[in-house]
Amino acid sequence: MEKVTGLVICRNEERNIGACLQSLEWCDETVVVDAFSEDRTIEIAGSYTHNIHLNEWKGFREQRMFALSKVHTGWILSLDADERCTPQLAAEIRRTLATDAVDHSGFRIPRKSYFLGKWIKHGGWYPDYQLRLIRAGKATVTDRLVHESYDVDGSTGKLESDIEHYTAYSVDDYLAKINKYSDLSALEKQSQKVGFFRLFVYPRLEFVKQYIFKGNFLDGKEGLMVSNFHMITKILTYMKVLELQKK
Repeated sequence: MEKVTGLVICRNEERNIGACLQSLEWCDETVVVDAFSEDRTIEIAGSYTHNIHLNEWKGFREQRMFALSKVHTGWILSLDADERCTPQLAAEIRRTLATDAVDHSGFRIPRKSYFLGKWIKHGGWYPDYQLRLIRAGKATVTDRLVHESYDVDGSTGKLESDIEHYTAYSVDDYLAKINKYSDLSALEKQSQKVGFFRLFVYPRLEFVKQYIFKGNFLDGKEGLMVSNFHMITKILTYMKVLELQKK
């Protein structure tokens, strides 16, 4: 079996980084790239690995590409600090890579996301496959401000076991997250014309699509909250687009 590096980029993640790195202890190596955290992130990470690199934040793509350059094993399992590799996923990865006949350059992994402690199963939140197990030297990162992702030169397969994603512990957590997301999304969309439809109609259509047609109503009160946040994100994005256009 080829060796695997657990790879994490982070900044100010003292709440999450310990559990994330603990879930990667089965890996042959663990690499952390930190963007000069101002909390205890680096101190906590140092309890799990000495392979910690500081790099000024210039964007998600740039940070992930820098992190890839610090890996020296054949395979990489990339997690965000608010994610965990389950024991079932670790075992499946070991089984998958145990054969010398691995034809793929990467594997997509289902991601199970929790909102205020509840697993959100609908609304496009699950299985939410993410390309996170990648062959070193075959990967790059898409050049997008929002929802950047890995891409690989070659074919990809799918695994069955989950990454766990603890997306928000509180309403304030999620408000902060969508505020940052809408900032970046507005930059990508700033050339779009903004009027009544995009500021009022479109966000509400998105709510109906996610809550009714994609099934968030099956996730109870948390599903309703998630769909409302989805709508609010759209509203914030186009309000910020309008603000950018007025500058």
